[in-house]
Amino acid sequence: MFSFLKRRSRKVGNTLLALDIGTEFVKALVVQLDGNKGRILGVGKSRQNPGDMQNGAVTDIAAVIANCKEAIAEAERMSGVIADQLVMGIAGELVKGSTRTIRYRRHEPHAKIHFEELKNIIHKVQWKAFEQIRSELAYETGYNEIDVKLVSAAIVNVKVDSYTVANPIGFQGKEVVMTVFNAFSPLVHYGALQTIAAELDIPLLAITSEPYAVSRCMISADKASHLNAIFVDIGGGTTDIAIVNDNTLAGTKMFTIGGRSFTKRLSQNLNVAFSEAEEIKLAYAGSRLEKQSHKIVNKALKGDCDVWLTGMSLTLGEFSNLDTFPSKILLLGGGSHLPEIKNILSENDWWKDLPFPKKPQIRFVHPQDLPTIKDETNLLHDPQDITPMALAHLGLELAGEEQVLMKLLRKVVRLMQV
Repeated sequence: MFSFLKRRSRKVGNTLLALDIGTEFVKALVVQLDGNKGRILGVGKSRQNPGDMQNGAVTDIAAVIANCKEAIAEAERMSGVIADQLVMGIAGELVKGSTRTIRYRRHEPHAKIHFEELKNIIHKVQWKAFEQIRSELAYETGYNEIDVKLVSAAIVNVKVDSYTVANPIGFQGKEVVMTVFNAFSPLVHYGALQTIAAELDIPLLAITSEPYAVSRCMISADKASHLNAIFVDIGGGTTDIAIVNDNTLAGTKMFTIGGRSFTKRLSQNLNVAFSEAEEIKLAYAGSRLEKQSHKIVNKALKGDCDVWLTGMSLTLGEFSNLDTFPSKILLLGGGSHLPEIKNILSENDWWKDLPFPKKPQIRFVHPQDLPTIKDETNLLHDPQDITPMALAHLGLELAGEEQVLMKLLRKVVRLMQV
């Protein structure tokens, strides 16, 4: 058994551990950081038991810790490296993300913005966005506002008098407009992840929203063309949706239908154990069933795919702040393997009831679409590998030299998380 107690006594390098705690699997990547690039040296995976996670939320902390340690041990054995910092992803139905644009009017427009003023602006802007979204999330979930915790935050755009800037220091103007993305989760969910992180005994760089990490990674990969896309990550317990407009994350939402829903349907219809139904589902997705069995599985899954599409449409409809949707839908996650998913999105007219300017194009995201992260293990070929790779990319950004805006925001976020 791999010993985590010896971790601190062993020599470490400039390495990162990306940990994706999913409903179906825990996935771990050991990544070597080389400037603005990352090299994946080790991959680990551990299957979760049905009672360990529900809809992306931890239900058995001890079991999930054991699964995390198993996946990490496998990745570190493969790489021969002990990772010295951790980025952990959080997703599921209890995680809500929203982007808000907040305006701040300056008292002295002709004076140049200095560091202390920028610090004050970020503090006020973030607290205003925080109070707005926390109140809405408390209303949606039934939790008290005090029980809603800020998971992560990011500044996605800054303008001074309608002029986009990377760093406002030194600029003059009467109005600073900031667009800020915030991800929230109930305390019980966020606290469970903090407990898991503490037990892993790896310095924690960040706990972050997985849909944010995916969109951030793809924005970075597609900066020149100004990315406009809807990311649909179909995991074991939930489907996570993120919308990016003109390289800006507009928001994230989730609904509780994922791969396990399809497996349960097969288990019931075929009268087989859940584990056997999972194997049948994977064989079906990989076109490895004989013709008659293929037909039976197809018939069993059709109704659930229709329900999934309804959930997709209703959840997209909740993005009421958007006048139009991008006409590109990018699929990822293990559940996206089912052929019905792409077919039902491509062939039906479901999109006509939503603000799409034209029929959306459907395609998968593949590891080769992430240029900042190179897989030296040659084990990552699949859309379900995108999320841990995206976490690695975000860790690469956070571990690098941060811009002054993000340094200040992180300080504010730490105060809010107390």
